[in-house]
Amino acid sequence: MTTSPAYTAIGKPIGQIEGPAKVSGKGAYTADVALPGVLWGKALRSPFPHARIVSVDTSRARALMGVHGVITGRDLPDVLYGRRMRDMPLLARDRVRFVGEKVAAVAAETPEIAAEALRLIEVEYQELPAVFDPQEAMGPGAPRLHDDVSAYPGHREPVSDLTNVFSVVRRTKGDLEQGFRESDLVFEHTFTTPAQHQGYLEPHAALVDIQQGRIHVWVSNKSPYAVREQLAQVLGVPEEQIVVHLPHVGGDFGGKGALMDAPLCYYLARASGRPVKMVMTYLEELMAGNPRNTGVITFKTGVKRDGRLWAWQARCVWNTGAYGAFLPIPTVNVAGGMQSAGSYRIPHVEIESLCIYTNCVPRGHMRSPGAPQVCFAVESHVDMMARALGMDPLAFRLMNVLEEGDTTPTGEALRDVHAKETLQAAAAASGWDTPKQRPHHGRGMALYDRHVGSGLSTVTLTMAEDGRATLTTVAPDTGTGSHTILQQIVAEELHLPLSQVGVTVGTTDAAPFDAGVGGSRTTHITGQAAYRASQELKGLLAAAAAQVLGVAADALRLEQGSFVATGSGAARSLPVAEAARLATRAAGGPLRVQITHDGGSTAGITSFCVQVADVQVDPETGQVTVERIVSAHDVGTIINPLGHQGQIEGGIIQSLGFATSEELVIEEGRVTTLHLGEYKLPVMKDIPELVTVLVQHPEGPVPYAGKAIGEVSNCPVAAAIANAVEDAVGVRITDLPITAEKVYRALRAKP
Repeated sequence: MTTSPAYTAIGKPIGQIEGPAKVSGKGAYTADVALPGVLWGKALRSPFPHARIVSVDTSRARALMGVHGVITGRDLPDVLYGRRMRDMPLLARDRVRFVGEKVAAVAAETPEIAAEALRLIEVEYQELPAVFDPQEAMGPGAPRLHDDVSAYPGHREPVSDLTNVFSVVRRTKGDLEQGFRESDLVFEHTFTTPAQHQGYLEPHAALVDIQQGRIHVWVSNKSPYAVREQLAQVLGVPEEQIVVHLPHVGGDFGGKGALMDAPLCYYLARASGRPVKMVMTYLEELMAGNPRNTGVITFKTGVKRDGRLWAWQARCVWNTGAYGAFLPIPTVNVAGGMQSAGSYRIPHVEIESLCIYTNCVPRGHMRSPGAPQVCFAVESHVDMMARALGMDPLAFRLMNVLEEGDTTPTGEALRDVHAKETLQAAAAASGWDTPKQRPHHGRGMALYDRHVGSGLSTVTLTMAEDGRATLTTVAPDTGTGSHTILQQIVAEELHLPLSQVGVTVGTTDAAPFDAGVGGSRTTHITGQAAYRASQELKGLLAAAAAQVLGVAADALRLEQGSFVATGSGAARSLPVAEAARLATRAAGGPLRVQITHDGGSTAGITSFCVQVADVQVDPETGQVTVERIVSAHDVGTIINPLGHQGQIEGGIIQSLGFATSEELVIEEGRVTTLHLGEYKLPVMKDIPELVTVLVQHPEGPVPYAGKAIGEVSNCPVAAAIANAVEDAVGVRITDLPITAEKVYRALRAKP
């Protein structure tokens, strides 16, 4: 059986399938879920960055009318939790390690009563020496924050001799010493990046109800099966006893992968005998969420006199805060650290990425974990070397960038490499070689490449007698439009109008497993599962149609909503709806197909992004105005142009904040930007002209040969702006964000 190559749903700018429910207020988020008798939970948090807990007196809180449960660390099992390495207590027992760590929790009739109960809990602390800087934390005189890291469940890395280092990952290629001996020039630079909150609209929220021996959980989280697994470990119950329900998720950007308050909701529900809901305030989010890791990134690079990169040594030091519990990858490290030699052909490389405990808020993941930090450093470093060599930054990149047949700095062989083409497309669209029309105007470039994520995903596709198809997934849509993509895939393969395809979200009882959202993989793995399920369902329909039309199923083709049989004489056809009626009646009910797709290895598959920023700098004040960002992307087939462009522009705007305004300011372990009025997210007036250039090559692993887009456009922005600032006024900012104060001070210090 063949299908017409002309797409009917793929490539169309379709609005989000969840849009009407969300904008009308009908879509329920975790905080909106109402259960009879629900109580409100709140947590008491430590005011100290490091202290011993001498005593906790909850008697007055327990006596308050309207309070139904009060718990401390001593009331809970002595267990630890985490996404991969389990090193964090549910409630602090003997000591606290950061300002904002949870010490006690209450459940009450209203949020106001719960807040009053917290004020009645008396905690006596004995302050301990604290350390906040990761470089100082590694020193021999620093206080040791965790006694035996290797004993933590999930810890897989060799234990470092350095104090407070809990994860070290190294990658090498070639012979670094030989590379430096053979180099004509050596450059060394260090860059620093701040902590950044993900900035989602919906704060973390959880609701737990214990009914008839099963634990029902509603949680703002992107990975329901990970929630079930982690909760089962913490609670000491079988995974099958837990049902995770999926309400809408109001934004993720990497931050919605942790359990947060879900375990406390369970213990409060068990203590009170009633369901318990906890919703973090934005003060709590900024104080004790799981923000982007702070990075100190140092390079030593050897270059040939003609500009060829020859030896590259990178060291990333990550301030991961008081715990490593929010880091999900097997190495319990920051994944982007392994990209800290960029997208270049370098024969001799050594990369080292270290995660350090400090008495700061624990860090987690944010869009392209670690990559925006290292891309800022790498692409700033590349520009600085190009200028020192007297070379045009574009020419320097074109000389060194990866080509077909090259291996990456970590030794991975790539295929379908379009880096040069993307560089040239960005240069052409930005007018790279055109003269600047006014003083203090600058233009800067940066390059990044991103792999396609993989994993397991399960979908169930059903078709009713009336021909309506419904796809059930356990992968939430975190606002990216992924469910709309699934709708388009099913509609395309079954030749149905979009109105005849529904997408529903199941609980963890609905499928054996799903990896959840993240890692630029959803359209790949869940999309492929939907594609395969559609193909299988199409086969069932074709078998029914073949019986009516008197031909073999493989002699049919599906076009314009009908199965068509051609041969001698006139073509005969049967509408899909009629085939559905026949097939469902023969089956005794709706047709049902369940597919688990294993994305397998995506090694060697990558896509490139090149961005060029135009800025204007006021030399009197240091104010930087970003006027335009050109973003060129190496892409495959685009399933939904509207969503695809939204991912590009959303990523740019998010990284504009990282580059120029956002910083989770931490002083002596205390976050001082505890209000969104102080934490400077970009607003509409900050958004420059955005120009997108698509370098299209349909050769990716996503259905219809698509490529990843969700974690690409947010990485080169900061470096492009930093490079443009130096081009404009001759000063180099190596410490994000690039604020007017930093530029002003650099201009005044300039000889």
